[in-house]
Amino acid sequence: MINKVLFVDDEPSVLEGYKRMLHREFQVDTAVGGLQGLALIRDDGPYSVVISDMRMPGMNGAQFLSQVRQAAPDTVRMLLTGYTDIDAAMEAVNQGNIFRFLAKPCEKEAMIDAINAGVYQYRLVMVEKELLEDTLMGSIKVMTDVLSAASPEAFGRSMRITRYVRHMIAKFNLSSPWRFETAAMLSQLGCVTLDPEVMQAAFVGGRLSTEDQARFEAHPQVAKDLLVHIPRMKPIAWMIGQQFIKEPWADDSGMPDSHPEEIVLGARILRLAVAFDNLKMRGLTDEEALARLRFRRDEFGADLVAALSDIKCESATMQLRKISTARLTIGMILQQEIRTKTGTLMVPKGQEITPALLIKLENFSRAGAIDNEVMVLVPASF
Repeated sequence: MINKVLFVDDEPSVLEGYKRMLHREFQVDTAVGGLQGLALIRDDGPYSVVISDMRMPGMNGAQFLSQVRQAAPDTVRMLLTGYTDIDAAMEAVNQGNIFRFLAKPCEKEAMIDAINAGVYQYRLVMVEKELLEDTLMGSIKVMTDVLSAASPEAFGRSMRITRYVRHMIAKFNLSSPWRFETAAMLSQLGCVTLDPEVMQAAFVGGRLSTEDQARFEAHPQVAKDLLVHIPRMKPIAWMIGQQFIKEPWADDSGMPDSHPEEIVLGARILRLAVAFDNLKMRGLTDEEALARLRFRRDEFGADLVAALSDIKCESATMQLRKISTARLTIGMILQQEIRTKTGTLMVPKGQEITPALLIKLENFSRAGAIDNEVMVLVPASF
């Protein structure tokens, strides 16, 4: 609700007065003290406006609103203060912790005007945020569509890595988890610059020339350079650029200032997901791959390996079938290489059927360039 307001004070009778005075104009919640206020923001938020008294025992209003800024940065924060607290109130304004301060006693009309101004500010912030997020998500969709069309193999790998990352981040209380999933989804974007045979050999651990190995190892930096100038993508670009770095925390060049510990954790999670997929691509089962990663827990972190350890194998709920290319659907997993009649590798074994790949296979099948039947893993209900 856009006009949801929280008052925080150490005197219950004062809070009850605010409720009686403003209940017709706003949805008013109250909290006795800063700790209860933070709990309400966590459990019942978001609030458009939070108004706190300055003088409270344990945690004063400026300290409380500073924590509100961290917990709910979009919420508009106001401070109620007496004349003797003006210096502290001004310091809170200068630190960016509050939108404005209100002098006590505050008349009803002045209070309503201030809250309306806060609600309007909150609405502006949320509209701008929604517009930016819609633009951002549209950009991400375009990039994943391009990756799917240009390199179905790299796209399929990125989708597997996304599944592993999604499984791990669910174990941690991370802010904005979409950033970590997006980093996984776009982690292979730089592969569009690689020769498909080089990419396939690298994925399965094949031998590469020095030049080809260098090209492959550069693909995270290529993706980072493509993404870093898009608004709000800098943390994601940094994580992608670190996916081959053994100690991402040692390289803070270009690291975003916001939540640096989480961004480093995201880079470590992505790196582990890539390593897990490498082992799977080389023919290991989930259990075998996890066993090898446990021996490398000092490299990846025992906590992250443990977070991945209960991941369920997709193939456990799927059945092996031989079906016609006309019956292929998105999400099926190829269990054989697909080559053209002239022997050119089109798609490697283990590739998930994506929308772009499905169209490509249908077109080649109609042209008679590939066999009309293929071995795939399909859902048990298929």
